[in-house]
Amino acid sequence: MKILILSNYANGLWLFRKELLKSFLDAGHEVLISVPPDENCYKLEEYCTRLIETPLERHGSNPLKDLALLIGYRDMIRREKPGAVLTYTIKPNIYGGMACKLTGTPYITNITGLGTAIENGGVMSKVLIGLYRGATKGARKVFFQNERNRHFMQERGVALKNSGLLPGSGVNLTDHPFHEYPDESEGIHFLAVIRMMKDKGIEEYLEAAEKISSEYENVCFDLVGEFEEDERDIYEPRIKALEDKGILHYFGHLDSVEPVMAKSHIIVHPSYHEGMSNVLLEAAACGRPILCTNIHGCIEALDGEKSGFTFDVKSADSLVNAMRRILSLGEEDRKRMGIAGRSYIEKNFDRQLVIDAYKKELNGICS
Repeated sequence: MKILILSNYANGLWLFRKELLKSFLDAGHEVLISVPPDENCYKLEEYCTRLIETPLERHGSNPLKDLALLIGYRDMIRREKPGAVLTYTIKPNIYGGMACKLTGTPYITNITGLGTAIENGGVMSKVLIGLYRGATKGARKVFFQNERNRHFMQERGVALKNSGLLPGSGVNLTDHPFHEYPDESEGIHFLAVIRMMKDKGIEEYLEAAEKISSEYENVCFDLVGEFEEDERDIYEPRIKALEDKGILHYFGHLDSVEPVMAKSHIIVHPSYHEGMSNVLLEAAACGRPILCTNIHGCIEALDGEKSGFTFDVKSADSLVNAMRRILSLGEEDRKRMGIAGRSYIEKNFDRQLVIDAYKKELNGICS
């Protein structure tokens, strides 16, 4: 079968779905990937038969450009004649789904998260939900990554009869092995792996880092992730100022977070909304205790309070209190939390579960 993948970000496919792509190739499928051109596209070359660079504005809302994307997807599908189309992220989900309906092509949608535009309500939310309602109606399956997102969308008429639930993107337990908890004698390292944007909780993390550093002498703060260009001017100066004070170490974008995560002691994820946080799944797989916002898409990565604590979304004060709470424990307590997290991930979030779910749907299309 020829399988066409539509996504808005090459690095996201490489980080979280390369095992799925490889499983398609190993099964003898022809795999085409459509993504916008950027510096990460080369990473996908060994995981596909052919890469199709497709212009796409991830955050824009220009109707003419979105119409051009729909027409581009429709023409691509007519030209390539795939046996199945798999879509990820909001614009490929909506306009790729519409193009599949127009061409009568089987398709599987993955709603990895809802995003601010939908979560915040208002006119834009209603428009996007209406588009999703139409785009997903003909899908063979609409996968969600947490039960709350599925319930939210189904209450609004999306994927009423064709929904499925995945354990996020799952974790490759080989690529993300357990790492022994580091010695704390030279300081306790908090780490956040997020994009530098408001909705990922960067403001709360920076504020908490400054507050906790004023209270504890043996605490360090690390930060990994790339800037969203439209918010760079807001956060780059603040990050630089904390670096100059010796409060924060900013690593920038890293292709592999594993080495930094392995040297950390506690992973913090202050995001405002998630489908299912890959960072938290990988942190728990690594054997690190977690502090995360008390929202669906984050709390699923916790084995109750055995492996971490939650804090209120959009609240630096609540995050500070969660940091104080975990710092009040002993080193052995934090070590045990990390071990519990690894065990929980092994049982519930192996990436093979995601591969098996897609294999089942593709077998149904082939039969």
